[in-house]
Amino acid sequence: MPKPKLIDTHTHINFRDYKKDGDKVVRRALDSGVWLINSGSQYSTSKRAVEYAKKYKEGVYAIVGLHPIHVLAGGREEKNWKGEIEEREYEELDERKYLKLLEDPKTVGVGEIGLEYDENTTEDKKDKQKEVLIRQIEMAQQMNKPIVFHCRKAYNDLIDLLTMFSIGCASCPHACLSHQSAATADAPKVRGVIHCFMGKLSQAEKLVEMGFYLSFNGLVTYARDYDKVIKSIPLENIVLETDAPYLAPKPHRGERNEPAYVKYVAERVAEIKGLSFNEVARQTTKNARELFNI
Repeated sequence: MPKPKLIDTHTHINFRDYKKDGDKVVRRALDSGVWLINSGSQYSTSKRAVEYAKKYKEGVYAIVGLHPIHVLAGGREEKNWKGEIEEREYEELDERKYLKLLEDPKTVGVGEIGLEYDENTTEDKKDKQKEVLIRQIEMAQQMNKPIVFHCRKAYNDLIDLLTMFSIGCASCPHACLSHQSAATADAPKVRGVIHCFMGKLSQAEKLVEMGFYLSFNGLVTYARDYDKVIKSIPLENIVLETDAPYLAPKPHRGERNEPAYVKYVAERVAEIKGLSFNEVARQTTKNARELFNI
């Protein structure tokens, strides 16, 4: 298989939205020169991401992890790409199961994991999310894998937590591998990407300074909120994604998204930064291949 023209670093062909035609969607991407990384959100979808990756010799990979919407007891309702309300089931993190998935050579990272807040997120719920996130960061360190972070309305807390991991923190309330003085020097550096970045420029600059990549998707093709961030941060810190089946770009807005549509994101990033499509494709693909070692 030839080298990829583009890499969709975050998609969900492992979700039930593609139950009937997932392999056709994957094939369309590969035939158009797009490689893809399926992201898990809980154990079932993480396992399915690995199963998809193993079907293909090259070009299809997996990341595995427990999304913050699944870590709070009592469930959580959220809209799907069609605008329909669905309930997200609760899952207790079992590191052993995920570590087994991480042993597969087609599993290239831990994710999507992170923090998600809304007006109903109490301090105890925030603490629970942070606890599960820290445990999964430690998994990534143990397996020396990059991390794909989900973050919604929690960027300052995420930055604080990642800062603690980078410098060590004796006052951290969690018994973190990176925060234990005897292990800090040996713990691999936390590295990864903030997927679907929707934060402020100041937050983006802090994350880039810490060595993280930021990922952008179809949102940037119709919303101007992210132009300033994209224009300001180095292309060397940007990767592309679709987050399919969600957030389809123009001209497919309102439809089910798919990895082949990542080209529209590349076109928009090129337009914002005043670069050629080929330059954006080349650098973002290089970034993704280096981060995920593919």
